[in-house]
Amino acid sequence: MKSIITISREFGSGGREIGQKLADDLGIGFYDKELLEMASKESGICKELFVKHDESYTNSFLYSLVMGNYPVTADGRLNPEMPLNHKIFLAQFETIKKLADQGPCVIVGRCADYVLKGTSNVINFFITGNMAQKKKRILERYDIEKNKVEDFIRKTDKRRANYYNYYSDMKWGEAKNYDLCINSSKTGTEGAVLLMKEYIRIKEGMTE
Repeated sequence: MKSIITISREFGSGGREIGQKLADDLGIGFYDKELLEMASKESGICKELFVKHDESYTNSFLYSLVMGNYPVTADGRLNPEMPLNHKIFLAQFETIKKLADQGPCVIVGRCADYVLKGTSNVINFFITGNMAQKKKRILERYDIEKNKVEDFIRKTDKRRANYYNYYSDMKWGEAKNYDLCINSSKTGTEGAVLLMKEYIRIKEGMTE
């Protein structure tokens, strides 16, 4: 195993679960929310801010003006160097680069495929799903009213897409940007992992 795996995913598609299972099966590291804590420690920016701005952005002039006045430096001081959301993205950018330099791993979300664009040993997957199955998964995992879950899913995906499209030069969810797109509603978690492992085997075999 020599590849860095990135997984982009629709909300409710099981991307995290699939990524964790893939990493366990391959015996490599797995990074999703864990990446936020690592970036926080390395940058000196408190973890709560990473969680608050996780895979989200705003292009509001007022927001940029306010946040531009109060970004946090590595030692905790306040100065106007850069908007906080940009500092948070760059901190995650550096953390993703460092993880990739350390060897094979699975990284979920956070524009990892864009950050590692041009790196030869990277394989990018996108996990999608049917709305009915995504709603069922979210209702099982979150305390949310049944009549609001579809709107919650759509808004979360829109937030992720806006974040990705803002910070990268690519379009979130567009098939040509990924090595393989998988509908987890049709494959299930185990089937998705099997497909990914087979693709990795084929891709790595072609580069030997």
